[in-house]
Amino acid sequence: MATQTSQAAARLHQHKDLPEAKRDALKRLGYIEGHLGGVRRMVEDDKYCVDVLKQTFAVRRAIQKLEARLLEGHLHSCVIDGVREGREDQVLDELLELYSLSDKR
Repeated sequence: MATQTSQAAARLHQHKDLPEAKRDALKRLGYIEGHLGGVRRMVEDDKYCVDVLKQTFAVRRAIQKLEARLLEGHLHSCVIDGVREGREDQVLDELLELYSLSDKR
């Protein structure tokens, strides 16, 4: 149920007031994509496993930083807007879903 509600909210979702957050997210994603390409080349070139793993750990940290920034932006904008619009139950369900997903790592 929460996923259907999230999909409906996503269709109406815009970040008009957060262009810097979007730029930051896109910058981080570009870094992650580039880093993953480097990891792929390392594997293709049979680089030392420890060196490859160090790079995958760096990618994971970069993804975690991206997630933290996205969540921070969500809490400061979307959650507040949802509560103001009377969608407290939906907002809480979405946050609980995110918490559940994050706990499955």
